[in-house]
Amino acid sequence: MRRLFTALVSLGFTILAMLICIYLYMYIRLPDVKTLKNAQFEVPLRIYSADGKLIGEFGEQRRKPITIDQVPKELVWAILATEDQRYFEHPGVDLIGLVRAAIAVVSTGHKSQGASTITMQVARNFFLSSEKTYGRKINEILLAIKIETTFSKRKILELYLNKVYLGHRAYGVAAASELYYGKPLDQLTLAQLAMIAGLPQAPSRDNPISNPKAARDRRNHVLERMYENGHVSKADYKKALNEPMTAEYHDHDQALSLEAPYVAEMVRAAVVDVYGKEAYGSGLKVYTTINSKMQQAANDAMYNGLMGYERRHGYNGALENWGPHRGKNWDKWLDQLEDLEGYQDLVPSVITEVASQSATALLATGDLVTIPWAGLSWARPNIDDEYVGKLPNSASEVVKPGDVVYIRHTGKFWELTQLPEVEGAMVAMNPKNGAILSLIGGFSHHRSNFNRATQAERQPGSSFKPFVYSAALAHGYTLASIINDAPLVFHDKNSEDELWRPQNDNQKFYGPMRLRAALTKSRNLVSIRILNAMGLKYAINYLHRFGFTDSQLPRSLTLALGAGSVTPLQLASGYSTFANGGYRIKPYFIDRIERDNGELVYKENPVTVCEDCISDEETTETTEKSNDKTGPLPAPRVITPQNAYLITSVLQDVITQGTARRAVALNRGDIAGKTGTTNDQFDAWFAGFNQEVVATVWVGYDQPRSLHEFGAQLALPIWMDFMQVALGGKPDLKWEQPPGITTVRIDPKTGLLAYPGQPNAIFEKFLEENAPTEQASISQATNTASESNTEQEPEHLF
Repeated sequence: MRRLFTALVSLGFTILAMLICIYLYMYIRLPDVKTLKNAQFEVPLRIYSADGKLIGEFGEQRRKPITIDQVPKELVWAILATEDQRYFEHPGVDLIGLVRAAIAVVSTGHKSQGASTITMQVARNFFLSSEKTYGRKINEILLAIKIETTFSKRKILELYLNKVYLGHRAYGVAAASELYYGKPLDQLTLAQLAMIAGLPQAPSRDNPISNPKAARDRRNHVLERMYENGHVSKADYKKALNEPMTAEYHDHDQALSLEAPYVAEMVRAAVVDVYGKEAYGSGLKVYTTINSKMQQAANDAMYNGLMGYERRHGYNGALENWGPHRGKNWDKWLDQLEDLEGYQDLVPSVITEVASQSATALLATGDLVTIPWAGLSWARPNIDDEYVGKLPNSASEVVKPGDVVYIRHTGKFWELTQLPEVEGAMVAMNPKNGAILSLIGGFSHHRSNFNRATQAERQPGSSFKPFVYSAALAHGYTLASIINDAPLVFHDKNSEDELWRPQNDNQKFYGPMRLRAALTKSRNLVSIRILNAMGLKYAINYLHRFGFTDSQLPRSLTLALGAGSVTPLQLASGYSTFANGGYRIKPYFIDRIERDNGELVYKENPVTVCEDCISDEETTETTEKSNDKTGPLPAPRVITPQNAYLITSVLQDVITQGTARRAVALNRGDIAGKTGTTNDQFDAWFAGFNQEVVATVWVGYDQPRSLHEFGAQLALPIWMDFMQVALGGKPDLKWEQPPGITTVRIDPKTGLLAYPGQPNAIFEKFLEENAPTEQASISQATNTASESNTEQEPEHLF
């Protein structure tokens, strides 16, 4: 008996020793839980405007890490009531729960209740796989004990609340709050917090979007447990039980503070190009150069401009017709409406009934709304873009039952509208350092992600002429040089009759005129004559200074009329050289990149026009050598300050007395710019600036066809609406005249010095070395040249 007892004791010690060895072996092999101190959550790439407004988010997991102090106490109580009621009492493993779960397995033969504590879930989520094995469970228990001896209960709870999966790619309670309710945790009701707290156990089964009934039952169970534990009053409990389910899917676009999808995509592509796919989950925060006020102004201006154009050119008709509908069961139509996408305030709908001067439309929400005559009477039929029909007299002339149409609410009533077929792009930038302040690449990024601001090379038309005239001034011309605005005929092998007969837009010719007047009035024949006299080789080499490449510049005289190809961004960059006094800057859109903890990982150091870093002698080569230095990089000078000043003074005249006279309404003396319209009105442009902002607007069709409007009618008003906000509240900035410029009183007909007492003399600016010295005679000054016409014998240039 004694031997048996000794053997049993020995066996017991042996088993205990083995268990201790196994425990120590497994414990030592456990991961180092101290790494949780600096746990890196998979946080999406987030993109912000310069003033911190969210404009984009990219990543597989939606997560927004928060501290335990930012979590409402009601949510903590709700989580603990259902996930781990004895959380603050156990050492990481709930022995009572384990025993109860074991008994349930023995009695029923299968697992009917969980035994994992919040600490064990943290261990599993951070260190272990999801496979269900006893080995993994033992590791989970050991890790939980180790975590509890290393961290406080509050820290462990914080880790859990940031890591737990809550459905629809939402990880963590903060992300779930924004996904299901579109607002932060501190704005949720008790019932909404309880709904989130009920998700960890089965985020798919109890999901409020995919299974509202199950989610409601689970929410109510959470509330009941909170009430039983004394965490909520009876009144609050009853109120929360009766609160309707309000969860709905809020995608990341709805959580954005600022609409700038084309910029967001530019940033995403640039960041991923450098950091690879890890950028999607490493919590990088990218701060762009985008000014939120200007971006919103650009959004509004472009939207109103394109919608206004579509309305001026009549109603294109319904998207399609779903045929007549019988009865009041709209289920089929509602399903079809769900598949149609809305755009900003444009709402897809289907016409259900048409009265004499009103119509009823069904929305995807199931609501029936009335479109009164005030919302239908504008809809003259679009015949062929150029012509529109007569105003309708009844609603049946506009819509019929089954028509699928877009409508929008004006604030007073619903009105019929339509998606624009025309597209547009806009870029605004700081001319002193190239920072992009706002950018729009099209009417809707959802409809087309093609970025027309940076990718669409279109003919710039007359908006390109200032670069040609700048070359002319550098070649020795003055703003008072006289060039004949008269017909020309060129030999052109690309034409069917091998002759090219360029025209002015109004088919009229005005005879000899000064360069300033020719650019102000955008006279095509003068531009061609200037380019022909300078020579294509000289002109193209000069145009390289503005960043244009050989492939964009045709080696023909059509170059004078803007027959090359540029993007809106390139045109804005070129105009920046005039705005900043002659320097070439490089556009950029990323200001800095930070990690989620605020650590700076990248800061842009753009080439800059500034007194501290620039001198007239600096060139592109010196700029490249300065890239490894701290401080502002000097922008290279590419044209003289006198040249930039003289061209700018003419472009100011374009505003006050030329093709952009409409912009006088801005009541500013510091703006300058140029309209542009291509052949057959395929493209409409306006590029304009002051010393702080350069903005370019393009409007056209992706598949070119006539707009039947000029740049002054279509692009200029968009630019004006934008600049009204961009320059709002800012004083006029005086254009400082550089040294070497002199102002001379001249005869407007000859460009020579005015004779003493000449009544129609004008003042003109010249380079001092190019100022006229010869005086016009009275006979020259009083000789009246009659307006030419298209029947005048053209000059042949071969």
